[in-house]
Amino acid sequence: MYHAIVFLPLVGFLIAGMFGRVLGARPSELITTGLLFVAAALSWVAFIQVGFGSGATRVQVAQWMASGDLVVDWAFRIDTLTAVMLIVVNTVSALVHLYSMGYMHEDPHRPRFFAYLSLFTFAMLMLVTADNLVQMFFGWEGVGLASYLLIGFWYQKDSANAAAMKAFIVNRVGDFGFLLGIFTLFVLFNSVSFDQIFPRVAEFAESRFMFLGVEWHALTIACLLLFMGAMGKSAQFLLHTWLPDAMEGPTPVSALIHAATMVTAGVFMVARLSPVFEFAPTALTVVTVIGGITAFFAATVGLVQNDIKRVIAYSTCSQLGYMFVALGVGAYSVGVFHLFTHAFFKALLFLGAGSVIHAMHHEQDMRHMGALRRYIPFTTAMMAIGTLALTGFPFTAGYYSKDAVIEAAYAAHSSAGSFAFLATVIAAFMTSFYSWRLFFLTFEGSARWGHHGHHAHAPHDHEGVEHDERSRDVEPAHHADHEHGHHGDHTPHESPLVMLIPLVVLAVGALVAGLLFHNAFIGEGYQEFWKGAIFTRPENHILEEMHHLPGWVPLLPTVMMILGFLLAVYMYIIDAKQPAKLAADHPILYRFLLNKWYFDELYDAIFVRPAMWIGRFFWRTGDQRIIDGLGPDGISARVLDVTRGVVRIQTGYLYHYAFAMLIGVAALVTFYLFRGAH
Repeated sequence: MYHAIVFLPLVGFLIAGMFGRVLGARPSELITTGLLFVAAALSWVAFIQVGFGSGATRVQVAQWMASGDLVVDWAFRIDTLTAVMLIVVNTVSALVHLYSMGYMHEDPHRPRFFAYLSLFTFAMLMLVTADNLVQMFFGWEGVGLASYLLIGFWYQKDSANAAAMKAFIVNRVGDFGFLLGIFTLFVLFNSVSFDQIFPRVAEFAESRFMFLGVEWHALTIACLLLFMGAMGKSAQFLLHTWLPDAMEGPTPVSALIHAATMVTAGVFMVARLSPVFEFAPTALTVVTVIGGITAFFAATVGLVQNDIKRVIAYSTCSQLGYMFVALGVGAYSVGVFHLFTHAFFKALLFLGAGSVIHAMHHEQDMRHMGALRRYIPFTTAMMAIGTLALTGFPFTAGYYSKDAVIEAAYAAHSSAGSFAFLATVIAAFMTSFYSWRLFFLTFEGSARWGHHGHHAHAPHDHEGVEHDERSRDVEPAHHADHEHGHHGDHTPHESPLVMLIPLVVLAVGALVAGLLFHNAFIGEGYQEFWKGAIFTRPENHILEEMHHLPGWVPLLPTVMMILGFLLAVYMYIIDAKQPAKLAADHPILYRFLLNKWYFDELYDAIFVRPAMWIGRFFWRTGDQRIIDGLGPDGISARVLDVTRGVVRIQTGYLYHYAFAMLIGVAALVTFYLFRGAH
């Protein structure tokens, strides 16, 4: 069964990738989607067996490599944590495959697209089933490759190519740290296998090593390096800049990246390595602080974005910060619980946004939407459910998991925990505001699309400040205008059934996943459910502390949710002129948030331009002037000049050679006569 779960997406990738042109688009879609649904069904069977039944197992596939002490098996580590990730990855991926059959129906390169989706899924499955660090790194790099291919799927667009390269390069920065962390653990434990490392972590709790004349705590350094990899993959503060640009890919790709695959990899990795992180409290403090900063930072940027997909992208970035806060304070199961519930409502929001974009003939700017509730009521209802879950409306999925993160931060009773608590509470208010802002701008108010369709230009943004950055995410022209027989009719239309069915399934998850699994993940059934898949030290009582909080702490996130909703109602329903007035009154702050704290410009000045200058210097000065000047254009050129001159002497006439010999004899005689005279 586990072989099928992991390898069926790979089979789909190989069939669609190698034979897609022969089979055609429709068979490629059906084969890859069918295989994913089989894998998803088997994943739920595995989840029930492992989480509520017999427990962990190990499935040996093959011996991968052996070099001295380094022995790497290709094996599946099947425990509750793996089973949770299997259902998240395969369920969301199967629904994204199904959704894409409608969303991408006019794209001529559908076999390639579905092949890439299946490859993405397989790489993530390799990561979450990894039995050792090397296999995990294989899957880690696999999702990086697949994200590059999918973000840049429409390679005719320069912006898509740039976004794909940005995602790849920023992740290489984090992956360099991740690789060094793997090396550090191998040096310490002489193994990369989890079964060899985890039981012996306590032995190395106080191990230190010398570097640059300074003594360092070995496990802290290893965990910080590993977390550097998580910061890249999961788009944490400082390494987050690739995530919003990833919106250049087709909308189903955004849903897959943000809900089930790439960005959850870092959260999973820290949870998987909880036995190591538990003995590195300083590293956990860093995880907590970075998570809190990310939750706050991304929420502030989401307040003012105008592209519907970018708002949801920054929401993902913020929610990932929540997950790392939970991991950092030692509540690993809470972080994984939020990962689990977040997958449902974030995939729902992205696919719902795709349905909106489809209805608007591939317009993504919310300033050109409005009043869509009357035209696409089903999509409106689905987006409302996703928004309720994201903002933490009582008894939805987000209510159980997101509120638990905030409670865990308070229960940590540490400086880092207090900071994260404050950051996540404020972020909860902003999350509610920007989520309902998106909903009201898109579905309520007056129609701002009627007279100009998707070709309209916006000299001023919704908040009233001049803004020349039109949405760069508009998808290629062959997708627009002519879908489902509309032929130039710009009236918004509901999506086809194949796109709406996944929304229904995800909406059910967004409503009930928290209620159904709360007890198993973080409640009284915690121990029986996890069965040691997540490790906590005996002195870690965070889950117990969460049951003894002051009464106002559990209520605070709900209060923030209500306040954010009321503010959004006031500013976008009751008095729609307020946003423009507020932006005009605070132009510097508005610009600061609209331009994402100027991180792209900062990195451009610090890294990109100096790198370009160094490249040009070595090219023009080092390569052209010095190397080429001394080599091909210098010594080599002079040798060729001399050679050409010497070649002219070789005439082939005997009397020329006889004359040359005569000259030579005369020169020798003259030399000896003069030498004798002296």
